[in-house]
Amino acid sequence: MKRVLTIAGSDSGGGAGIQADLKTISLLGAFGMSVVTALTAQNTIRVSAIHPVPPEFIGRQLDAVLSDIGADAVKTGMLFSTPAIEIVAEKLSAYRIKKLVVDPVMVAKGGDRLLDRDAVQTLVRRIIPEALLVTPNVPEAEVLAGVSIRTQKDVHAAARIIHEMGPKYVLIKGGHLKGPANDALYNGKAFFEFTDERIPTIHTHGTGCVYSAAIATYLAMDHGVPEAVRKGKDFIHAAIRFGLPMGKGHGPANPYAPFAREQERYRVLEALKGGLERLQKAEIGELVPEVSSNLGYALPFAETRADVAAFPGRLVRLRKEIVAVSAPAFGASRHIAAVILTTMRHDSKFRSAMNIRFSEERIRQCRAMGLKVCSFDRADEPEKIKEREGSSLEWGTERVLSQEGGIPDIIFDRGEIGKEPMIRVLGKDPEEVVAKVLRLRGSQ
Repeated sequence: MKRVLTIAGSDSGGGAGIQADLKTISLLGAFGMSVVTALTAQNTIRVSAIHPVPPEFIGRQLDAVLSDIGADAVKTGMLFSTPAIEIVAEKLSAYRIKKLVVDPVMVAKGGDRLLDRDAVQTLVRRIIPEALLVTPNVPEAEVLAGVSIRTQKDVHAAARIIHEMGPKYVLIKGGHLKGPANDALYNGKAFFEFTDERIPTIHTHGTGCVYSAAIATYLAMDHGVPEAVRKGKDFIHAAIRFGLPMGKGHGPANPYAPFAREQERYRVLEALKGGLERLQKAEIGELVPEVSSNLGYALPFAETRADVAAFPGRLVRLRKEIVAVSAPAFGASRHIAAVILTTMRHDSKFRSAMNIRFSEERIRQCRAMGLKVCSFDRADEPEKIKEREGSSLEWGTERVLSQEGGIPDIIFDRGEIGKEPMIRVLGKDPEEVVAKVLRLRGSQ
């Protein structure tokens, strides 16, 4: 097992610092170790107090870990003061640490300083020259490079200045700029760009810590720097997308999100098989529309169609029965996946859906049963949406959910030329969806 050491401050709120680093390192499969440089009284709103660890004790921690266990990679986070930076630099040099990731933490998300102003030059002089990679965000890069950053051209200029300080690679993170989330990696000769869509969320506490810890872990696993950054970028992107709305301020990024998806794959497929068995026993063939049905179920924190399982070839009618063409598989449906993914953006607990045959009588039955029923009109669909294959259901579902408080049980449309009218049943899992479908069957 690879060994990764984090040298950083403790976050009592658990969203950043040592706590976020160790979660990330462990989730990625390495052995995490820690050297605490400061204790903070911290939550999602602010840092209310900082208690620096005496430099001599920081050195004792480093000696204890590196003289015995060693480290395949090291990352630094909050170092706080000049004396702390001096002892860390001395020990890293003495133990000849080669894979060093420096996250030049200066200010907390709430605006509180985590690095003394007079310690910046010590960081530049003693730590940054020893780094394999330094990972400033835009405000940190502005301080280090002494320039204003507003454009990608400015990012490149700042990266060149910081590279002259001695690190082998500079990664300037673009989260503070407008537009897509673009991170620029520079090795002294060329730039590598890593871009993802910007996620509209305030729950980004600890993102720099998680990102740099992930990169350090991938470096420990012998990935090259560009590859470690790319994998780290994918990791932090998922952690931000499914950030945790905890506390009253900036909730933490969620490093567990990618693993929750993977752990649930088998259970999702089994739940779909169980749902189909119940539908087959009930002989609900008359509920299957002309275009056939499908029953889908998404992984937790699903992002793409590949994270949604359904039945390839759909569920078809055979006299009174419903029959699966094939066993459930991930990425097997475009239409039902669009409904589920759009619904999950509004409430991540609602991960399942099924489409059934439309009739006005069936809609009346739904309402009589106390189900929440909503609809959209395909006549309102913009032409540019109609022209994009597979976009209609995402548009229609979003149109309903953006106007509703809470997730309805039923979303239907009355179709249009070339589009069959349809009922879509929503639920948290196949068991709930199938139960609603069978209630409709039993009410006839």
